[in-house]
Amino acid sequence: MSTAFDPPQNGLPETPAAASSDDAVIDVTTENFMAEVIEASQAQLVLLDLWAPWCGPCKQLTPVLEKLAVQSGGAARLAKMNIDEHPAVAQQLQVQSIPAVFAFKGGQPVDGFMGALPESEVKKFLDKHLDEGLGASPAEALMATAAEALAADQIGDAIECYGAALEQEPENVQAMAGLAQSHLAQGDTALAAAALAAASPHDNDPALAAARAALALADKMAEKNGEEDVSDDAALLAALEADPNNHQARFDLALSHHAAGRHAAALDALLDIVAHQRDWNEDAARKQLVELFDAYGAQDELVIAARKRLSSLLFS
Repeated sequence: MSTAFDPPQNGLPETPAAASSDDAVIDVTTENFMAEVIEASQAQLVLLDLWAPWCGPCKQLTPVLEKLAVQSGGAARLAKMNIDEHPAVAQQLQVQSIPAVFAFKGGQPVDGFMGALPESEVKKFLDKHLDEGLGASPAEALMATAAEALAADQIGDAIECYGAALEQEPENVQAMAGLAQSHLAQGDTALAAAALAAASPHDNDPALAAARAALALADKMAEKNGEEDVSDDAALLAALEADPNNHQARFDLALSHHAAGRHAAALDALLDIVAHQRDWNEDAARKQLVELFDAYGAQDELVIAARKRLSSLLFS
């Protein structure tokens, strides 16, 4: 989007210095629009947020824009304009619905979007126009550290970092999901459930969905283990060595692998059952695979590979 733009003329003031992170969010009027948006955009990216007090989606989007403008550390500023009080700019930009956001560079609007986009999409929009990208927020940095700790089986550190991320951003659903997964890694389903309870039940974020599926699977396995004697891995391996077609032993071994965090081995064991007898025990192996796919998450590399192998087995 690159259009010629002639701002309303009202004897406007001279160009201000580029805004720092201390004044990353400002309110603008028709009178100071030239200085605070047009001229300021010669030195930095300026986001013009056109809103009105009666606009519900504006109330969702503006806090996201404010947060990201501050996070940019002075690379971008947010200029908020109430179009009820100052309609001229919105009229010239031919805005027909709000919220409407325009990115200004070099004195002209170069891009824009309408509607209350999710934070991830607003970040992508900003990254397109910032030379060095937006960078990670403090919460995102903590979550990255937490994910590394969880992968390294440093569960206590992961829980601490996810908790700190939630102190920074109490509504961060990825942090909630990570905290829940960390508690599950410690075998604490009660704390995992408490972490997930903070999220809206209607939020279908993939990380939340995976954590909820993992919790449901943990509860299912706890119930199963309470009803049956649990064989150890050595006994199950011995049973398979004696009879390679003992699919119940292989199925139980898959669950044991899962409980121990050996995800690749769990998936392989179940896929082996499907490969040898796909309809064993009323399709139990395939059904269990689907539960593990949900628990590990659709973007997990092991899940992607296992899905391909399962499709090959089922449709070959």
